[in-house]
Amino acid sequence: MTSQALAWLVQLARSILRVLLAVAFLVELAHAGPALELAIGTGRLALPLAERGVEVHGIDASEAMVARLRSKSGGERIPVTIGDFADVPIEGRYALVYVVFNTLFALQTHDQVWLGAARHHPVEQRVESQHVLLSEQGIRFYPVQIRYAYPSELDLMARLAGLQLRARFGGWRREPFTAASAMHVSVYERADPTKPL
Repeated sequence: MTSQALAWLVQLARSILRVLLAVAFLVELAHAGPALELAIGTGRLALPLAERGVEVHGIDASEAMVARLRSKSGGERIPVTIGDFADVPIEGRYALVYVVFNTLFALQTHDQVWLGAARHHPVEQRVESQHVLLSEQGIRFYPVQIRYAYPSELDLMARLAGLQLRARFGGWRREPFTAASAMHVSVYERADPTKPL
């Protein structure tokens, strides 16, 4: 086995472990649901959650991603609303609403391949990158700019939306969140459960 193939297998194993840890974490929070996944995509988390008894609903801007979800076993049973989760209203009440794996920073999904061309502006909290879309129509390049938010800013946005921080971890295994954490898992709840959001 080549070192490149071994590196790919290690990366795949880490990705699978990350999904398994996320599913276990979310199952516990959902208490059998219903749960709403923002940017449900191909069902990478929704399908294992549904298999574990959580009633999952989703929203996604990409009909192609939802078609891939529908092609998988159990995918046809998950209700999905097509649209940008920042703009499309959803009816119903959910025990858990979640968005994972940095999806919040993009707010839309596309069939894209990451080129690795990026520029980071730490003072402006911005990342500029290039993505490429390969399709039957050819190759298209799309510049992407995102502004990321630190956990304290997310907490402020949550407070303004009537939520409060319930817990924050440095990973799906509930590791302590520290300045050295490479990621965070933040759980918010209604500040006043008697008031609607």
